[in-house]
Amino acid sequence: MAGKNQHVVPHGKDWAVRGANNERATSIHETQTEAERAAREIAIRQRSEVVIHRRDGRIRDKNSYGNDEFPPRG
Repeated sequence: MAGKNQHVVPHGKDWAVRGANNERATSIHETQTEAERAAREIAIRQRSEVVIHRRDGRIRDKNSYGNDEFPPRG
C-alpha cells in the first residue's frame, strides 16, 4: 500500500514538506531544493508521489516513487 503524497509548499519565507491532507508541516526548509530532497526521501520510503508547488500555490511538478499508474516502458 502506498503512503501519502508529499507536497512541497510555501511556508512564509521558507518551504515546507506536508503530507496530503495534513494541516501541519512534516518539516520546514530554507530553500525549495532542500524541501524537495526531504519530500523525495519520504516518498521513496512510502512509495508515493512528490507534488512540488510554486510560491503562488500552483503545481509546478510531480514525481512518482513506486506508485506510478502508467510506468514508462522499457
